[in-house]
Amino acid sequence: MQAAAPPILRDLVLVGGGHSHVGVLKAFGMQPLSGLRITLVCTDAHTPYSGMLPGYVAGHYDFDAVHLDLVRLCVFAGARFVRAQVTGLDRERRQVLLADRPPLDYDLVSINTGSTPHTTHTTGADAHAVSVKPIAAFNQRWLALLAAVRAGQGPRHVAVVGAGAGGVELLLAMQYRLRAEAQALGGALPTPQFSLFSATASVLPTHNTRVQRKFAAVLRQRSVDVHLNTRVESVNSQGLRSTDGQWHAADAVFWVTQAAGGAWLQGTGLALDEAGCVRVNAQLQSMSDARLFAAGDVASMENRRLEKAGVFAVRMGMPLARNLRRALTGQALKPYHAQAHWLALISTGDRYAVASRGALGFAGAWVWRWKDHIDRRFMRRFTDQGAPGMGSRAAGSLQTAAWADLSAQEALQSQAAQAMRCGGCGAKVGAGVLSQALAGLQPLANADVLIGLHAPDDAAVVRVPAGKALVQTVDFFRAFVDDPYLFGRIAANHALGDIFAMGAQPHTATAIATVPPGIDRQTRALLSQMMTGAVEVLNAAGCTLVGGHTGEGQELALGFAINGLLDVGA
Repeated sequence: MQAAAPPILRDLVLVGGGHSHVGVLKAFGMQPLSGLRITLVCTDAHTPYSGMLPGYVAGHYDFDAVHLDLVRLCVFAGARFVRAQVTGLDRERRQVLLADRPPLDYDLVSINTGSTPHTTHTTGADAHAVSVKPIAAFNQRWLALLAAVRAGQGPRHVAVVGAGAGGVELLLAMQYRLRAEAQALGGALPTPQFSLFSATASVLPTHNTRVQRKFAAVLRQRSVDVHLNTRVESVNSQGLRSTDGQWHAADAVFWVTQAAGGAWLQGTGLALDEAGCVRVNAQLQSMSDARLFAAGDVASMENRRLEKAGVFAVRMGMPLARNLRRALTGQALKPYHAQAHWLALISTGDRYAVASRGALGFAGAWVWRWKDHIDRRFMRRFTDQGAPGMGSRAAGSLQTAAWADLSAQEALQSQAAQAMRCGGCGAKVGAGVLSQALAGLQPLANADVLIGLHAPDDAAVVRVPAGKALVQTVDFFRAFVDDPYLFGRIAANHALGDIFAMGAQPHTATAIATVPPGIDRQTRALLSQMMTGAVEVLNAAGCTLVGGHTGEGQELALGFAINGLLDVGA
């Protein structure tokens, strides 16, 4: 007899696929926590490694070389991947709010979405400037610019706003790539003039003077117009205006200034800093909500202000994973200690780089090769599940520890969920859980439905209109995607297909669902997600859900018996 899977006791929702959460997924994949369901919510299935972005722009790497496959990593970690946009948090109900789909319940939530450059305070910047973050959106604009250059319609003047390491590195990478494109076409294409704008008195202001002088010299050698102590006041499609009243022509403006938290965080009620980033303590835990953690650029540490650099997001991954595990099991959290000095390897577009650490600075082609080796090694840690350090998922159970932080009621429910069930009525999902899960559904109104979900009974009663023949079909599927909302939509679409194939109009449907065992809250959330997706598809097809049956089993599954109508004379 196959051993029963442990019930779902806790939900951990990871918002964003940043460098810290990549580390969290790896850590939980190597040492799973029994009874924990992890869900990663991200707008993209591939996350870029920021350290290799300049090399990608310069043409040294292709797309796959600099992107991590989040879906594959979730499979390794035993986590669900949900592709959606987060719009907010309902902290009272413990839900992550999503655009155009039901919210996700959580016991703990962690935010690692990165950050976006400040553009809202500069007139026209939102509409006319290209922000380097989020990187996925930047990549689309960059590819469009490359296509325009190859067609001879590219910009004649490119401006980069922000002279930190990110801005300087991006400018030099773009310039190198565009010159290489022109040379590849026999020099037939003119290369644009580049300008760099900084509100500070020097380039790379957070680095030592030796590194600053080195990059100032490189920018002069590359004929880049550098405007220091120059704040940008407004941007339009022809260029930008600085606060001193000077107009600077530019066909493309890239924005790489100090980063800010996502706009959706403003409505969460969380403690945020002046840039809209989540204020966290030394344990990476929100200052205002013990159930919420944050890491990377979107986090603002109270005990020490950190530079928005990828090295910190990477280093936070393991401490964040450790504290999430400890919070889930009721243990005391441990502080994250950021390094006092860190190594920055900053490329100059070509295969040459400058190293900066504290007061040290040195450069050379060998530094770029060193950076390339470090970056590729980092990517291998998360792309090769068979590589040393990646390992395989541990089989050990931490069930007893997982129960330690449960209330008495939840503990009893979890033990009941693990108990042996008979194959008959005992396998049903409880009536209370089922009614709560279905309460938010809004099946299509249908005058032919005499008894349905609006007045549930032992069976539905549906009138067949005169002159119509009844067409019936049934389909049933085990879940083949992790996202229950998406799976509900797919299952409903498949079931409707046979009705359409018969030339009939879908009329009514009954559902049969199997859900893995879990405590009431987790089962209710899972059913609600899955059935919301299914009902949206049924309603769009003119088909009314009138009832069904839900039981517990090893795997999530969903099927429908669909009734369709066909003209008798057809």
